[in-house]
Amino acid sequence: MPAEWTRHERTWMAFPPPNDTFGEDGSPSLAHARRLWTDVANTIARYEPVTLVAGIGQGAAAKALVRPEVTVVELPLDDAWLRDSGPTFVRDTTGLTAVDWVFNGWGGQEWASWERDDQVARQVAELAGHPSRRSRLTMEGGGFHVDGEGTVLLTETVQLDPGRNPGWTAADVEVEVHAQLGTTSAIWLPRGLTRDYDEFGTRGHVDLVASFVRPGTVAVHVQRNRAHPDYDVTHEIAELLRTSTDARGRRLEVIEIAAPTVIEDDDGRPVDYSYINHYVANDVVVLCGFDDPNDAAAAEALRAAYPDRTVELVDARGIFACGGGIHCITQQQPAAG
Repeated sequence: MPAEWTRHERTWMAFPPPNDTFGEDGSPSLAHARRLWTDVANTIARYEPVTLVAGIGQGAAAKALVRPEVTVVELPLDDAWLRDSGPTFVRDTTGLTAVDWVFNGWGGQEWASWERDDQVARQVAELAGHPSRRSRLTMEGGGFHVDGEGTVLLTETVQLDPGRNPGWTAADVEVEVHAQLGTTSAIWLPRGLTRDYDEFGTRGHVDLVASFVRPGTVAVHVQRNRAHPDYDVTHEIAELLRTSTDARGRRLEVIEIAAPTVIEDDDGRPVDYSYINHYVANDVVVLCGFDDPNDAAAAEALRAAYPDRTVELVDARGIFACGGGIHCITQQQPAAG
């Protein structure tokens, strides 16, 4: 699997459908979610092609909100987190192939529906004109991150979740992940951010916690406020990564990116706002913004990590209120060559 920062053919996203997360058709909450998602699509479309997958009969509503150059297609959808339900594109001897992971609503959660979303990866691959292969592993695209040189980040509470892969050992997971992604070395994080374990969480997706920014270097979400339950979690993860080596035997360099200063939402729950949940596209880094004093420092850190790219801040508070961030709603299709 190529690293996210390699050149893309396009970005794939999904248009929020009517459901329990976003609201009924015609509701203000659904309209708001659609504006948030299309703000991200329109930002990316200034740098690379974007295809927005809308539910059946929802294409016209999507086209009304996106730039003319954004391609809109219709497929049956349950939800709009295409990082998780969409394909993982990898390069092989024939070009691109899409890995179609088993998708079961983040471990078969009671509130989730996934019968249609479990078909999306194969359908997107067909639209992209590339073959797909079905994996035996239940996993989402937000549950791993690669450096493009053989290393993959995983989380024990995701891949070893009994709601996803009952009976699988870490060794079993690594065999399948390496076979599908072409990786050779896995670094396991013990858990994810605290909020990610509430009723609507993913149980530890790595793309809120850590991401490679180049081979040998990983950016890590660090909570500086001791009153937040992620203070201990993130410092433990940062230390684990500092003592880890990648597939080439390099000791990892860790770039700490401080969490936003806000620590609770309006309901008093700890937030999982994270700058790590950014998306790297052609010539741009689309960074989650939170109207927070730490936005500027995070943008500067990402500019330093990607000196050949523009950093675009997009307000992601509304996306996080729905259950994820900018990385969670985007999926790259790498250039074939």
